[in-house]
Amino acid sequence: MAKKVVATLRTLGKEYSKVIRMKKSEKTGAYYFDETIVPIDQVQEFIAKK
Repeated sequence: MAKKVVATLRTLGKEYSKVIRMKKSEKTGAYYFDETIVPIDQVQEFIAKK
């Protein structure tokens, strides 16, 4: 399960977005959040990646 944060970052003409994915730990079974800043054109690829 993943959700895209609405925050948009702009630097030197390139736009970035902060993406947050919720993952489940294999060791403990607890959920944690994986936060990454990626270029806007690569957001869908990042979300699709497991």
